[in-house]
Amino acid sequence: MKLFLINACDNVTYTKPDRVISRRIARPDVLLPGQINLAIMVSAAKIKSIDFFRKTPRDLTEASLSGAGISILAAISMIFLFGMELHSYLTTSTTTAIIIDKSSIEDTVRVDFNISFPFLSCEFASVDVSDVLGTNRLNITKTIRKYPINRHFHSNGREFHTVPVTNTVKHDEKVDETYGEGSVTLNSRNFDKITHEHPLVVVNFFAPWCHWSNLLNPAWEKTAKVMRQRYSPEYDGRIIVGSVDCTKETDLCKKHHIQGYPSIRIYRKGSDTHGNNGNHIHETYYGDRDTDSLVLKLDSLVSSVGLNSVKHSTSRTVDHTRVRPAPPQEGCRIEGFVWVKKVPGNLIISAASGSHSFDASQMNMSHVVSTLSFGSTITAMMMSDMKRLGPYLGEGHNRLNGQTYMSSSEDRANVTIEHYLQVVKTEVLGLSQKLIENYEYTAHTSLIHAHSIPAAKFHLEFSPMQVLITENAKPFSHFITNLCAIIGGVFTVAGILDSVLYNTYKLTKKVELGKNY
Repeated sequence: MKLFLINACDNVTYTKPDRVISRRIARPDVLLPGQINLAIMVSAAKIKSIDFFRKTPRDLTEASLSGAGISILAAISMIFLFGMELHSYLTTSTTTAIIIDKSSIEDTVRVDFNISFPFLSCEFASVDVSDVLGTNRLNITKTIRKYPINRHFHSNGREFHTVPVTNTVKHDEKVDETYGEGSVTLNSRNFDKITHEHPLVVVNFFAPWCHWSNLLNPAWEKTAKVMRQRYSPEYDGRIIVGSVDCTKETDLCKKHHIQGYPSIRIYRKGSDTHGNNGNHIHETYYGDRDTDSLVLKLDSLVSSVGLNSVKHSTSRTVDHTRVRPAPPQEGCRIEGFVWVKKVPGNLIISAASGSHSFDASQMNMSHVVSTLSFGSTITAMMMSDMKRLGPYLGEGHNRLNGQTYMSSSEDRANVTIEHYLQVVKTEVLGLSQKLIENYEYTAHTSLIHAHSIPAAKFHLEFSPMQVLITENAKPFSHFITNLCAIIGGVFTVAGILDSVLYNTYKLTKKVELGKNY
């Protein structure tokens, strides 16, 4: 007998002596197509047994009007809560903390300012910085710029350059010899006439009570006599040396913006103009005040003028270390920056000079603050980022900007305007790890009637604490989890409410029909 395995259902062939018999038989380990379908159905039945969400045939369910209403309310609630959750996910979340400022005691903060003083001359305006650690920097000029302005805050746009003082101004030694009155006494009646008739008029604006004026007076009168002898007004007339008593000619001194005594002004014929804006074009002498220095300087001025000149030479050589253009207007706009330590200190702007006196009763420190800020410059984009993380930020960054502080006519003399500033450092750290440092401050202002020269004082008090604002990222998984909780919670609560209403309704019907329950 020979057997051959062909497929799932094999043909079995065996041979008898008279014929060959072939019969098809099934293998016991191979499933027929019907058996395969049965196995699949059994497996599906086993899987269905672990179904958490068993379904009720639709024919066995009953719809109700209350269920429809609750379903609509549930859908609306889901949409509303989804919108709120999405808005919360997209909204920036921040954490605010108050920590100790870890800055080193040697760290400094930049103070930027732009302040206009309509009644303080740039000739004497001085910016000083001091603090409790002993820092005392006077008349800072390296990072400060000054622009003359009038009382209406209008400027000609030209910067006023402060004369560097390298040594003490020299005066004559005291002598017994009396030189009398050598200079021409000028007043409001003859001033304009004399300055327009002579090529050079050098005027000493003084005050009898001034210490420096009294030191200059002997040398000035002697110099005036020497000039009169060398350049006689009758035969030469190229120079006139005059004097103005500012205690008697108050209006004349104000007209020429005299704020410090003594002030030696040089008027050249044809060069001094006075317009509606209050501009005066003349020069101021800043050199030594002894007789020899004055005579030498006046001789050099005369040498630049021809004997019969009516106008000064445009090609004259001017010694800028001793003679500089005087401020054309009575006010001054001071702008720039200074560096201060993060300790209690003062920023003081006042009239100062080592060789002039000031009449405190005539000083007016009224001012307008255009800019006053601390720290590095905050751009518009940086400010926008800060306000995104904290809407309240930025309000105290430049609190004094645009504020006006004017002394009224009712105020007594010697009015000092003091600003008390409390400065707090704020650090903002975004998701991009970009750190923004900002300094916010509060300001309180008072007017003080002091006994010294009036000033504008900014008292700086840095807080030992700082504010740290950190932007927090919301994970997407948290959003998905809350979303699922919203859907599941609303669906469950709605189902419970529907079940209560439905069963209550059924029970009411039974009671009405008199059925037991």
